[in-house]
Amino acid sequence: MKAYIILEDGTEIEGVSAGADITTFGEICFNTGMTGYQEILTDPSYAGQVVVMTYPLIGNYGIAEDDVESDRVQVRGFIVKELSDIETNWKSVKSLQEYLKENNIPCITGVDTRMLTKKIRTIGAMNCVLTSEKITDSLGKKMKETLKQQLTEFKFPADVVKQVSRKDVEVIKGDGKKIALIDVGVKNGIVRHLTELGCEVHIYPHDVTAQTILEGNFDTALFSNGPGDPKDATEAVQTAKDLLGRMPLYGICLGHQILALAMGADTYKLKFGHRGSNHPVIDLRTNKVMMTAQNHGYAVSTENLPDTMQITHMNVNDETVEGFWSPSLKVSTVQFHPEAGPGPRDANYIFSDWVKEVRQV
Repeated sequence: MKAYIILEDGTEIEGVSAGADITTFGEICFNTGMTGYQEILTDPSYAGQVVVMTYPLIGNYGIAEDDVESDRVQVRGFIVKELSDIETNWKSVKSLQEYLKENNIPCITGVDTRMLTKKIRTIGAMNCVLTSEKITDSLGKKMKETLKQQLTEFKFPADVVKQVSRKDVEVIKGDGKKIALIDVGVKNGIVRHLTELGCEVHIYPHDVTAQTILEGNFDTALFSNGPGDPKDATEAVQTAKDLLGRMPLYGICLGHQILALAMGADTYKLKFGHRGSNHPVIDLRTNKVMMTAQNHGYAVSTENLPDTMQITHMNVNDETVEGFWSPSLKVSTVQFHPEAGPGPRDANYIFSDWVKEVRQV
């Protein structure tokens, strides 16, 4: 069955439906990873987005039960050049196409993803609609005009953090430091790294209050990764403000941006974001460069940074802020994903360094 992509700039692209035959709207973005499509599909940071994979062949190792980053598929839609009809992996339990259909996620294949990626890089992030409706004949023209009108009215959900955050507290026992993890879209990989270090992890919903955290007698609080504009995560920003200076605080990705806002810095939307597993980042304290996994559409501004904030990491490609710390307030953050999943493991040490810092407090 044919399927279609309509971009906000009016571009229309024809492909083949390989997932659920539905119509969906979302913000289109691209990921440059060669592998890791299952982790990408289930990463809460992609909620509300349609993901284009730049690597031309996707699905060749199927779906494994333990390669998920949350309890469901988070993307709105998936676009690939070629979807493999053969999976070769001893852990695979089903094909990617079966997985997408089971989770009601549209996928369009047979698309020139290189052209589409170049268009996103040139114009910037755009909204789009994916549909399997027949919109090319005379009867479908009215449907196409309706979809285009709906596309102009579509807004990325401001409550996307609420949509992906858990509703109840989860406790994972451990013999080490006691950590409050604020879930604004947390990946399973972050939880796994903390528990492997022996930490006792208490995972809270996005709107947990500072009073609840302080009453829990925690050694530290960590604000997780997540989707959307950090300025929309108002409850988490307020909690971060109320915790500043009262306990050590850490942040990853969206959590990094939330803590920056809490400290008085600003954030802004990147033209097309950083998404992939090949982003070089330099640690300004050691001049060491590491390859990192990233997934974000916003960044911390370098203008008017508060005196208490020191930039520690910078993106080698575009010199955007990739991490900061505040010795006086005991805050440390990174924009990239030290847990990888998928991606290089260069930055895994950050978890152990943070736990060592907490032990020394």
